[in-house]
Amino acid sequence: MPWTPRSAAGAPTRYQGIVEALESDVADGKVQPGERLPPQRTVAKALGVDLTTVTRAFNEARRRGLIEAQSGRGTFISGLADGRGTSADSGSEVGIDLSMNIPPQPGAARMQQRIVDGMTELLRNPGGLLRYSYQESTGHPADRQAGALWLRDRLGEVRPSRIAVAAGAQAALFALCTLLLRPGETLAAAAMTYPGLKAVAMQCRLRLAAVEIDGDGIIPESFAELCARAAPKALYVVSSIDNPTTGTLPLERRQALVEIARRHAVRIIEDDPYAPLLAEPVASIAALAPEITWHLATLSKSATPALRVAHVVAPDPAQALELAGVLRATTLMAPPLMTALASRWIADGSLAAIVAAIREENRRRQALAATILDPAMVAMNPEGPHLWLRLPEPWQADDFARRAAGSGIAIVPGSAFAVAPPRIEAVRLSLGAVLADDVLREALRRLSAFMANRSLAPYAIV
Repeated sequence: MPWTPRSAAGAPTRYQGIVEALESDVADGKVQPGERLPPQRTVAKALGVDLTTVTRAFNEARRRGLIEAQSGRGTFISGLADGRGTSADSGSEVGIDLSMNIPPQPGAARMQQRIVDGMTELLRNPGGLLRYSYQESTGHPADRQAGALWLRDRLGEVRPSRIAVAAGAQAALFALCTLLLRPGETLAAAAMTYPGLKAVAMQCRLRLAAVEIDGDGIIPESFAELCARAAPKALYVVSSIDNPTTGTLPLERRQALVEIARRHAVRIIEDDPYAPLLAEPVASIAALAPEITWHLATLSKSATPALRVAHVVAPDPAQALELAGVLRATTLMAPPLMTALASRWIADGSLAAIVAAIREENRRRQALAATILDPAMVAMNPEGPHLWLRLPEPWQADDFARRAAGSGIAIVPGSAFAVAPPRIEAVRLSLGAVLADDVLREALRRLSAFMANRSLAPYAIV
């Protein structure tokens, strides 16, 4: 009987929930060794999660010995699987995760010690945990003020009353789409876009419309044509170090997109998680057109996902309150203790120091990758956490990702980002999760070797 995708209740993360559900079903005999699992895209659609979550779950299941990938055929329950899997502490070989786009944690950032010290100081305050109890869905006034301070270099002076503090970018993005669009309406996005947006659009029953892109990001002429043809209600754009293509919109394109959006009464959702990593950031779209732009800035990509904190800048205070109403109905509020820690770091300069250390580590890892991968096939930003690897013919991205997975390397194929065909045959490699240089170097060398060996590609003619 084929495995029915599900997620175990109570798991700390979504991907772990998928792994635990699969492990339980193997142990209970609900699936047998040799049975083929549904494709990852099918699992993602069934569970309402993005493809990167499923990719990470499959990679962890493979590491535990629950499943095995067979190039060109799919993923199967391992013949050795008995429900016990392989413990993370068992000493077995660990897969290499280049699928999760998280910032590296260099020693210079002192992240772990900063968290311990910061939490200790916060809890020493009078009232202790009582200070970090239930709060307004817009966020505590001190945290909104801190958000305004953090965003000042990119957006200029922003009134704290325009800011809502959310429990991470994904929660904020869902709330924004719920607030700004109705089921059946059209949301424009780059032809290759953040998988989390695709998941939100599916849950909100929105129509995603693809805007053509090049190495610099969204092409304004394509956006103008789409506005005339499909009348989108909003445009979603990752303006700096795009996920996945790494492109940063030049100022001229930002200005052109703003002019088109104003002409067609289109609101803009500017998702800008990577801008702090740029030593010389470009003026944000929200600074160019604050009256039509919602600016979303999470700390997960420039500091750590442990801080489930995102600052959303609304066009005006009234709309910030409207967004808070949606947040109240979904996540209620941002995590008070972690938000207070983030605000403390903003005030004392710790967050800026952390981001600077991560920026330098990204530069170092990107330089390492540049010594191994063919530069003609790679798009990268030296200060970003990921790169976009185009594949030579006859490779297709899904097949290449399966080949990598069979070698113990988790990557994300272009199909995870594609809004509509024709998709780009490329894969995203995220460099931040790997701890050791030698492991990262080995993974990149394997991938480079796969690319060069066309005979490994299914149905290749050589």
